Amino acid sequence: MLNIQITSTTIRYAEGVVSTVHVQFQSQDPEGTITLNGYIPLSAEEYEQNEALPALTEVVRTKLINRLQPEVG
Repeated sequence: MLNIQITSTTIRYAEGVVSTVHVQFQSQDPEGTITLNGYIPLSAEEYEQNEALPALTEVVRTKLINRLQPEVG
């Protein structure tokens, strides 16, 4: 399993309210042979519902896996 570490969040505002949040992360597999980093964009609602670090990490993990394993159809 990938170890995901949230490194920062960048909150973007539009007209004084949160519009999107970019959640920057670093990730590494247990053997240290695969590393990933980048950011996952979240809507304001997604971020507000998952603001705690454990929940935010799981959202990033889920979105990262979905990006790596797109639906075939």
